[in-house]
Amino acid sequence: MVIAIWPVTAFCLAAFSLHIVSVFVAITRCRRREAYSPPPHAPAVSLIRPVCGIDNYCEETLRSSFKLDYPRYELIFCVASANDPVALLVKRMIAAHPQVPAELLVGDERISQNPKLNNLSKGWRAARGEWVVIADSNVLMPRDYIQRLLASWRSGTGLVCSPPIGCLPSGFWAEVECAFLNTYQARWQYFADSIGVGFAQGKSMLWRRDDLERGGGLRALAMEVAEDAASTKVVRANGKRVRLVDGPFDQPLGYRTAMDVWRRQLRWARLRRAAFKYYYAPEILSGGLLPITASGIVAEVAGLSPLACVTVFAALWYGGEAILAYAAKWPLSIYSPVAWMLRDLLLPALWIAGWAGNDILWRGNQMDVADAVVPAQSGDSTF
Repeated sequence: MVIAIWPVTAFCLAAFSLHIVSVFVAITRCRRREAYSPPPHAPAVSLIRPVCGIDNYCEETLRSSFKLDYPRYELIFCVASANDPVALLVKRMIAAHPQVPAELLVGDERISQNPKLNNLSKGWRAARGEWVVIADSNVLMPRDYIQRLLASWRSGTGLVCSPPIGCLPSGFWAEVECAFLNTYQARWQYFADSIGVGFAQGKSMLWRRDDLERGGGLRALAMEVAEDAASTKVVRANGKRVRLVDGPFDQPLGYRTAMDVWRRQLRWARLRRAAFKYYYAPEILSGGLLPITASGIVAEVAGLSPLACVTVFAALWYGGEAILAYAAKWPLSIYSPVAWMLRDLLLPALWIAGWAGNDILWRGNQMDVADAVVPAQSGDSTF
């Protein structure tokens, strides 16, 4: 038994050490910074925002597009159907901000089974900037949004992204979504980026237009169901790196139900499993449930109180997440520890469900993560 407990003890110590290291890496990368001033010689930037339906805080996030402190950018909104209620909202905003070059493009070119990519196609063709930012409609943009993306571009970079940071949660399940997005997923993404294996995130993506065109253009992103997974593979195939912006951008959440959170996390889990199986497999070890349970086993064998050891270990584990949330100025409340623990209890079930099927639901569209076939022909239609 003494020999058998050593692997459990080693796992417990290794998991805790890696957890703390990832916390401090994320603090370094995610803490709030001074605003960037507009560059003296600003390159032209095209900002493309695909829109579909009315999300929580939709008006606030879309309006932030017009408030950027950057001298040379154009705004291109893309909607699949003129009957979408968000189209009227965008038209009103364009009319209210005549000082910003902006347009709304309508139509749906079927270049993939990904509705977002189909919606984006017309915007990519219309973009005139040497740099192109593709940003989801629910990203809240700070005034220095473009400067922060450009500042993260280094030699050997092929793409700059930002993971979504949940903010303005309303209700307990929105707190749980923050627990997934912020101190778990964003933390591990920044750790991976810091060791040179960054992954694209579709919420905010900065491309040098020529780079993607050489890689096959927007159609190359149809090789995977998720355009961010395809982006990662395109960038790596070109011998370049995906990098994450320092100080990620917020996504206001508003109210969420338990099913909202489960469906979103299951969709992402299945997309990760389909695109990056070897990275997805060890995710079962990334939460706090197994290390905290292991600490109780070690305590039992050592003749200590398992309950006391589990309590102390959990306090240290989630204390690290609390320090990160506080340092980065992310949502932190009395509900956060409960949300973090519930998230870790859900992670094994999500991991198993990620392996168990291929179907996902995105904005009413039923999709199959195993099918990334590009249609032979394309044409305008609505989805």
